[in-house]
Amino acid sequence: MQVRRVVTGLDAAGKAVIVSDGSAPRRHDLVHVPGMGTAILWATGPGACVRGDAPDPTGHIASQIPLPGGTCFVLVRFPPDSVFRDPGFDAAAADAEQRVASPGIPELMEPGNPGMHATDTVDYCVILSGEVWLELDDGALTHLRAGDTVVQNGTRHVWRNLSGEPVTMAVVQVGAQRSR
Repeated sequence: MQVRRVVTGLDAAGKAVIVSDGSAPRRHDLVHVPGMGTAILWATGPGACVRGDAPDPTGHIASQIPLPGGTCFVLVRFPPDSVFRDPGFDAAAADAEQRVASPGIPELMEPGNPGMHATDTVDYCVILSGEVWLELDDGALTHLRAGDTVVQNGTRHVWRNLSGEPVTMAVVQVGAQRSR
């Protein structure tokens, strides 16, 4: 998944400058899930302040799920669901690879219900290209196309790609506390 990431900051004189411009350093094209790719573009911790000299946090993220008040900005490309039904699909290898590409997410997947999960985040999702279907608890599917947005409020959900083409989404996850 080729993703250009431009990061701004401040020079020694306090002027705004581009501090990096190139490929996002933490991106994965999954081998065991053909057509799937992820890129963790940036993250902030709880109570983050704007800093002109902020180091790149992506190499140190242990979990894509931010703590309350933190954020994580990711791009994800999902292949058609037919990839997961292929007789040669190796679910164990795909899970191991996902744990590296999207740490914190695979651990939340429900056994026996592939893809279904909930996070303690509010996610702002934008469909950049393709089509995807959002499924919630009731099993109803909401069809989304490029340009559509979803505010995912920590509910159980799964993304289904029922089309024949990949779908690419931009997601900003904001860490929140689950009210019980």
